[in-house]
Amino acid sequence: MKSTALTLIFASVTILSCHSQINNKQTSEINVAAGKFLVALSSQQKQITQFRFEEDERYNWHFIPKNRKGIAIKDLNSTQRKTFIDLLHASLGDTGFQKTNAIVQLEDILRIVENRPANDEYRNAGKYYISIFGNPLTDSIWGWRFEGHHISLNFSLNNNRLVSATPNFLGANPAVVLNGPEKGKQILKDETELGFELLHSLDSRQKEKAIINVEAPADIITGASRKAIIDDSRGILYHELNGEQQKVFMQLLSIYIHRYTRLFAMDMMNEIMSAGLNNLLFAWAGEQQIGLGHPHYYRIKGPTIIIEYDNTQNNANHVHTVVRDLKNDFGGDELLEHYKQNKH
Repeated sequence: MKSTALTLIFASVTILSCHSQINNKQTSEINVAAGKFLVALSSQQKQITQFRFEEDERYNWHFIPKNRKGIAIKDLNSTQRKTFIDLLHASLGDTGFQKTNAIVQLEDILRIVENRPANDEYRNAGKYYISIFGNPLTDSIWGWRFEGHHISLNFSLNNNRLVSATPNFLGANPAVVLNGPEKGKQILKDETELGFELLHSLDSRQKEKAIINVEAPADIITGASRKAIIDDSRGILYHELNGEQQKVFMQLLSIYIHRYTRLFAMDMMNEIMSAGLNNLLFAWAGEQQIGLGHPHYYRIKGPTIIIEYDNTQNNANHVHTVVRDLKNDFGGDELLEHYKQNKH
């Protein structure tokens, strides 16, 4: 299937979904959608799509362009693609769904930017892969992943309830499209502008705490690690911000949390608040000016969460963002142990 056709399919479903679905989806819809997706696959397709929940492949995640396990979008027929789109939208909020859709389409733009031929496979928007871990038709515990260049979405469920939706990686290259019909397109615009708004709201004393390095790291620090760890505790704490700054901070945090369905975002925010907003740190590294040629990085770090944003590559026009749940990444160790004990 050609990437242009994939783009049209995504676009048409996006338009329909905006009218037919609401944000507060019950997570049981994910089970139903996953079941329909599996039923639509042939026996041969299921063999490459399904894995056991306890397999190490579930932790084999990344965000670079490469061949992956699972079934690629380009290898699905129109009916199968429709069931996949339903599964993706049931698992994400509208905003997360639309950004994911836009990142897939960005491969077509990147192919042109890099002067690659139309039949280039490296920047093929159909090379995004779906993997199912466990069996949503029979198992109480299962998960699924959607992954390709600049996307890694990992979901774990227990008894029809979404218990984990991290690691969640979304990136954009180019961060801002510089030429062509899509000139000015900026998929992760809110993540960029709110980060700078918070930084620029700080006074000199606050910046001394918030700015941890004059140079930005080359990429997100947690990388594609199995467990997210950042030992550095530098930065400015939430309670060290004034009221207006705290509002911007919460807007920035909300941008990342509300990639998910409203109900799951509420659960995630409740965990963050239970651990204490005053324990959240905002840290900045790199240049303080927005725009090309000004590499920068920021993160939000707390007892339950790490959020990272990095824009350093391609003359600071290449954004990586990630959300990591420090307890529940990939469903957490407790869910895996429960799965093993119940011998699914």
